[in-house]
Amino acid sequence: MKIAFFDTHEFEKSVFQKACKNTPHEIAFFETRLTEQTSNLASGYNCVCAFVNDRLDKKTLQALATGGTQLIALRSAGFNHVDLASAQSLGLRVVRVPEYSPHAVAEHAVALMLSLNRKIHRSYNRVREGNFSLDGLVGFDLNKKTVGVVGTGRIGFVLSKILSGFGCKVIAHDLVQNPKLIEMGVQYVTLDKLLQKSDIISLHVPLTSQTRYLLDEKALALTKPGIMLINTGRGALIDTRALIKFLKSGHIGFAGLDVYEEEEGLFFEDLSEQILQDDKLARLLTFPNVLLTSHQAFLTEEALEKIAQVTLHNISEFENGNKLENEVFTEKYSEKRNYSELNKKKEGLWKVSTVKI
Repeated sequence: MKIAFFDTHEFEKSVFQKACKNTPHEIAFFETRLTEQTSNLASGYNCVCAFVNDRLDKKTLQALATGGTQLIALRSAGFNHVDLASAQSLGLRVVRVPEYSPHAVAEHAVALMLSLNRKIHRSYNRVREGNFSLDGLVGFDLNKKTVGVVGTGRIGFVLSKILSGFGCKVIAHDLVQNPKLIEMGVQYVTLDKLLQKSDIISLHVPLTSQTRYLLDEKALALTKPGIMLINTGRGALIDTRALIKFLKSGHIGFAGLDVYEEEEGLFFEDLSEQILQDDKLARLLTFPNVLLTSHQAFLTEEALEKIAQVTLHNISEFENGNKLENEVFTEKYSEKRNYSELNKKKEGLWKVSTVKI
């Protein structure tokens, strides 16, 4: 199958080329992001392979369908950047990579926690300048701290295991409770109670209409003073304006963010010689207690290899007319389709969330 590969990065190109060697697929790599304006590049390609910052809105999808595209293969777990209703009406199938390396993301979340807590980023800069003072670098023991894990799917499950190893008390919130975590001593609580009791909160749910701004001003007001927030999920799980307000007041003690709600057109790009135009992001970068990474939590060798394997497998299954096990649909359809599967799999999939804050 002919595949138009958009938003190509050097770190993934060689991995896909290697994975593609023993397949009949032909990949054309385009560095540009997929938008309505660049969609003409996909003309004549049966499949488009898209990344998280490609814009698959109605107009882009219409242009792709007109050009002969039949399959949208996402090389990501998230699919909030795709207008699924339009794709469905146009007859475009959409597949994703639901799991690549939960360890990669969970370990990055822990790295953010440790770096913020022990102020590794500040210490690194000090020492390079010949400043060996320890003033202002006091942290705290993770041992016996209460960590709230929101979403205990694959990533949340791994994170909970890691934090249990640190001696943390792990509490969790999810629509479906994982019995393995309960056996480990993890306690499931309401979201409000998790917000009130946690010293650290880590978000591991997908972005849907129900989880957008899951942590808004009202929710953040419920948290403990000095709370540490970690987000390796999707940027819009947190209301950035509310986050800035609570950082300015000192109520939020630390924020470790691998994602940002307006990251499209910013993350994955070298903008070091340009003036940053995003005022909210610029403000976040002024806080010494905020550590921001550019959507790199997934970025390990193992994860990249898995992404390539699953993406090409999805494409092959489509080409061979087989069932697409990793197909995604509109939220409404997905709710009906996956709710029974939730109870069978006991995984924290936020397809039918009714959480209101």
